[in-house]
Amino acid sequence: MADYDVIVIGAGHNGLVTAAYLAKAGRRVLVLEGRDRVGGAAVTEEVFPGFRFSACADGSGYLCREVQRDLRPAVEILSSDPVVFSPQPDGSSLTIWRDPAKTATEIARFSALDAERYPAFVELLGKIAAVVGGLARVEPPDIPEVGLRDLLGLRPLAGPVRRLGRKHVNDLLRVLPMPVADLLDEWFESDVVKGAIAANGVRDLTWGPKESGTAYALLYNWALSEPGCFRSTGVVKGGIGALSEALADSARSFGAEIRTGSKVLGIATEQGRAIGVRVAEDGTLRAPVIVSNADPRTTFFELLDPYDLSAKVVRHVRNIKYRGSAARVLLALSDLPEFTALAGEDPTGRLRGPIQIAPTLTYLQRAYDHVKYGEYAQHPYLDVLIPTLLDPDLAPEERHVMSITAKYAPYHLRNGDWNAKREEFGDIVVDTLAEYAPKIKEAILHRRVLTPPDLESAYGLPEGNPSHGEMTLDQFFHMRPIPGFAQYRSPVAGLYLCGAGCHPGGGVTGIPGHNAARAILAD
Repeated sequence: MADYDVIVIGAGHNGLVTAAYLAKAGRRVLVLEGRDRVGGAAVTEEVFPGFRFSACADGSGYLCREVQRDLRPAVEILSSDPVVFSPQPDGSSLTIWRDPAKTATEIARFSALDAERYPAFVELLGKIAAVVGGLARVEPPDIPEVGLRDLLGLRPLAGPVRRLGRKHVNDLLRVLPMPVADLLDEWFESDVVKGAIAANGVRDLTWGPKESGTAYALLYNWALSEPGCFRSTGVVKGGIGALSEALADSARSFGAEIRTGSKVLGIATEQGRAIGVRVAEDGTLRAPVIVSNADPRTTFFELLDPYDLSAKVVRHVRNIKYRGSAARVLLALSDLPEFTALAGEDPTGRLRGPIQIAPTLTYLQRAYDHVKYGEYAQHPYLDVLIPTLLDPDLAPEERHVMSITAKYAPYHLRNGDWNAKREEFGDIVVDTLAEYAPKIKEAILHRRVLTPPDLESAYGLPEGNPSHGEMTLDQFFHMRPIPGFAQYRSPVAGLYLCGAGCHPGGGVTGIPGHNAARAILAD
């Protein structure tokens, strides 16, 4: 007899979303989490006494509107404007605001032509991004065996495609595989403008802006952001972990049981079907449906016995590219950093949103070039947040926290290892920031550097990749996580996947969890 109707492995945000939907539908659901808290990588941690950080995933996330509507997590999003503050080496800066007209005024200081084109760029790319957003919400078809059910499942795309219009459908098909550099070259002449936008096409990839498919990554982030924004802005009050806690509370309110500190040792199978999970303290817990929020490689090669899988499936799983290439640097600050570009004005208005050290396309491409040789960038691209400007309770009074995503920092180093190089790279990150905010070193009270191996060991991110697999076009849609199994169902009957390794991919969206729950209930 089954102990539960469904057992979910992992209390990351997608696992919590799946559990909440299934519990809401009346299923008896158990969520098992090996760490002592829910959230996976979406956690808030007191890294230094009195200073709390969104250690891995930060910002407001991109939690999809369906999850917000259906599960109603009790969380407060503190929105910010600007969308991006991009300081330049010469002491100037470009600020991109939510209002395209206001942004055009900023851009005019670099190019009158680009200022004129920017509103049209936002309008057209926003419509294309809406189609990408619709694509993210559908269950990928079973290619090449496409049936009526697959075609009916694509109905959510009808509205965005209709609004895009027949005239621009060709633009959609042409843009998706493009390098983001080529896309921006068609619209703008200023390398400063192109750098500020292009950074959001490579922030979650190992590629540089001149590599194919990075335009899709830009559109993916755009699709899941607030209207008119090509990236998420603002923060969750209490840090991103508050969102995970709210999703857990929502799941519990529908009747789901969540156990932390309960590591799953393996998935039990009988006659080719998943029938339960093995847990150290309880032996085998049985359920006819098992859902894994772990990445595909962990699910198939560690939780399952790969000998139970076909050689073709094993080969596909082994070929999944993870390639984490970002480090996290967490700083506790005594004062707000003074950026040269903001001398003589109140900096808080422009520093409330994301700060990008990505001055030009050329800068981004050169930072990426190091990865090809197993090296970390000497002048890295930095994506910086100071969440205490919106949520001062994250630090002691008049103190600040700063979180930095630093690229590029490959998981595998050609020379040396990360244990020996960790603090050296941290120095490079701080030195790079100091080129734009010269007094930053004087303000640092504490520093922690999390390399890709650290992110893997502490938070279960394979090779330090938060997306559980690169978000590239060869690992996209019907090929995510592997060809033939993109519909959240695994090669093992009764076993489903719901994590970021599934379509549509990474980010704190809840979409993989939402789609997986829908597939499970349909079955």
